[in-house]
Amino acid sequence: MPKERIRLDELNQEKSVTPEDYKSQVKKLQLELLNMQLELLEKKIPVIIVIEGPDAAGKGGAIKRLTENLDPRILRVYSINKPTDEELARHYMWRFWTKVPPRGHIAIYDRSWYGRVLVERVEGFCTETEWKRAYAEINEFERLLTDDGTVLVKFWLHITKDEQLVRFKRRAADPYKHWKIGDEDWRNRKRWDEHIQAAEDMFEKTDTDTAPWNVIPANFKWYARIKTLKVVIRALAKALGK
Repeated sequence: MPKERIRLDELNQEKSVTPEDYKSQVKKLQLELLNMQLELLEKKIPVIIVIEGPDAAGKGGAIKRLTENLDPRILRVYSINKPTDEELARHYMWRFWTKVPPRGHIAIYDRSWYGRVLVERVEGFCTETEWKRAYAEINEFERLLTDDGTVLVKFWLHITKDEQLVRFKRRAADPYKHWKIGDEDWRNRKRWDEHIQAAEDMFEKTDTDTAPWNVIPANFKWYARIKTLKVVIRALAKALGK
């Protein structure tokens, strides 16, 4: 039976946590995650965490809470930007194969290979044939990883278009954060509907039993961070037989 199509604009964005609950839960969950990291190293289980979402959705904040108390020696965070000339000269998946973590290590991707069916599709950086073919290529890539014992956790942090505008304006006005906002962000915003369509198609084509998507309402940052931690811990606990 086919899965029901995910509609991003229909997400319940009213979910939140109190400041007190947030502070206590973050500390508890981070300690639990650290203990699991050491077990993963001992058992040589590699972990890949993919975090996607619209601009200003809170991806960086979620990654910070995931990593700030982990052992950095067995952890890598990759911010995936425009490919280099060397990467463009090869198949688009090549640069991700080179970033697959060693056994027992964790790799977190701030954006990922899904750019092929998201921004590259919308902006015309690849042909329609190429991005349509990419769904099967991505599913096979992820199947190879999970069959080999990798724990793969995929997130889409979602905010509404109105919330994105609030965050854009706040960043532009903050001298400590204005570097986070640029012309590309505003240009992407003008094509919001196309980006949403691409994301919903992506869920439909790549939400598999071995690598399902976790779509998190993220208008309330604290809720999204707690939820992200909990989902990762649940996936790692399963891999560790807990």
